[in-house]
Amino acid sequence: MTAFKIRCSAIGKIMTNPRTKGELLSQTAKTYIEEEVLRAKYGVIKPFYSRYTDKGNLVEGEAIEMASNALELGLIWKNEEHFTNDFLTGTPDVNTDDVLLDVKSSWDDTTFPFFATEIPTKDYYYQLQGYLELTGKTKALLVYCLVNTPIEMVEDEIRRAHWNAHLLEEDLDLREEILKRHVFDHIPLGRRVKVFEVEKDEQVINEIKDRVELCREYFNTLYNFL
Repeated sequence: MTAFKIRCSAIGKIMTNPRTKGELLSQTAKTYIEEEVLRAKYGVIKPFYSRYTDKGNLVEGEAIEMASNALELGLIWKNEEHFTNDFLTGTPDVNTDDVLLDVKSSWDDTTFPFFATEIPTKDYYYQLQGYLELTGKTKALLVYCLVNTPIEMVEDEIRRAHWNAHLLEEDLDLREEILKRHVFDHIPLGRRVKVFEVEKDEQVINEIKDRVELCREYFNTLYNFL
């Protein structure tokens, strides 16, 4: 049994605080560790399907290019190198000599943080802290991109909307409504990219490591119990 490490994308799950006084780990953290124990010992993998994640995967290359153009970063490319240390594992989206960047593609125009002044999701802040620790960099960019949803996914949304409305024949107004929600060519490029700068915080890194140690104890207890 190897020592438990946390994926950067999951750090937020273990950093939630317990509701009950005296507890060391939140229920969210415990549930995550329990799933990891089952995966490690018996190969049990909880299925996960999300249209939001699917879109992010499909448009990742386009989002990186959009971020590069909007921020005038020059030539950047998708990072394929996986990093690991004694506590963390992760694969940043972009990791060049000049920039560490993580890209999030919003599902539609209602989920894009047009006016946000702080990172909307704390989990992403923790994810970037993990990447900074793994790569040795001191600053990263979290970039939200409003990329057109792939047409095959839009058609799925149109079918779903018709089904929910109990419509057997296509409603052109409903189709147009869905299309407008997922095609953003009318919005200037500069308004379709939102950037949050994240600086490495050694105190936060140490808190993550301490939490990993607690998770490791819980993981080992459950692993040995099974």
